Amino acid sequence: MLYSHTPPAEKRRLFRERLATGELLRFPGAFNPLSARLIEQKGFEGVYISGAVLSADLGLPDIGLTTLTEVAGRGQQIARMTELPAIIDADTGFGEPMNVARTIQTLEDAGLAGAHIEDQINPKRCGHLDGKAVVGSDTAVKRIRAAVDARRDENFLIMARTDIAAVDGLEAAKDRAKALVDAGADAIFPEAMRSLEEFAAVRDAVDVPILANMTEFGKSDLFSVDQLRDVGVNIVIWPVSMLRIAMGATGRALDTLIDEGHLTSKLGEMQHRADLYDLIDYESYNHFDSGVFNFTITKE
Repeated sequence: MLYSHTPPAEKRRLFRERLATGELLRFPGAFNPLSARLIEQKGFEGVYISGAVLSADLGLPDIGLTTLTEVAGRGQQIARMTELPAIIDADTGFGEPMNVARTIQTLEDAGLAGAHIEDQINPKRCGHLDGKAVVGSDTAVKRIRAAVDARRDENFLIMARTDIAAVDGLEAAKDRAKALVDAGADAIFPEAMRSLEEFAAVRDAVDVPILANMTEFGKSDLFSVDQLRDVGVNIVIWPVSMLRIAMGATGRALDTLIDEGHLTSKLGEMQHRADLYDLIDYESYNHFDSGVFNFTITKE
C-alpha cells in the first residue's frame, strides 16, 4: 500500500550488489509513478528517469530548462512507487561544482539509487542531436569529484555521462571516460555510440560498468539486449520509449474520437480498470478502511 516497502538505502545496496555481478540490467524509462510500478510488475531490474521525459512532461524542450527542485520532486514521486532502484538524469548538475554537490545530496534525500552527470555545456541539448558542445576535461572532472565528495551513501551510484564522441570522436570519448573514472565515477554513460564496436571500445577502456542508451530516432542503432550483453554493457535504458508509445496511442485515440465520436473501437487497446486497480494495489487499502474496497470488477 502507498509507497515502496524497501528503504532507499537498501535499494541502493541491493542495486550495487547486482550491478557488481556483471549481468546486464534493464532500466526502461518511467514517464510517471504509475508506469514505474508497471515496469516493476513486468519483471525489469530497474527504472530510469529521463531528463528529456521530465522536460516533455512539462511541455518543454530538453535544453536544461528544468530545475533541481522539479527534477528531484518528480524523481521522488517515481522512485518511491516501486521496489526497484531508480536512476535519474541530473543533466550537468544544475550549475557549478558546488551546485553538483547539492544536487547529489538532494537526489539522495529523494530516494534515488543513482544519477548521471554529463559533460555538456549549458544550455545543453538532447544527446542525439547535432551541434553539441562539451566542457573541457578539467570542468568535467570537477563535476564528478564534487558529486563523489558530496554523497553520504557510498552505494548511491555516481555515473558520468560523456557526449564528447559526437564532438571529437571515439578516442576522445575513451580518454574522457578514463579521466572520469579516475575522478571517482562508479559507471560510464558513453552517449550516442553508433555501433556495437564503439560500445566494446569503451568497455575495454574502463573497468567500471557502462550504460547503453537505446533511444529511438537517434544516433545509435536499436541493438537488442543480447547484442549489448555480448559486448559487455551492464545497464541498458530506453529513456523515452514508454512516453513515445503512450503519446502515440493517445494521439490515435483522439483521432478516433474525432472520426467516430466514441472510443468503442479502442477498448481492446486500453488498460482495463481491473488491471489498473490491481497495479495500484487498491485491495490492500481495505486493511485501513473496509469502505474503500468493497466491490468486485470483472473483465467479462
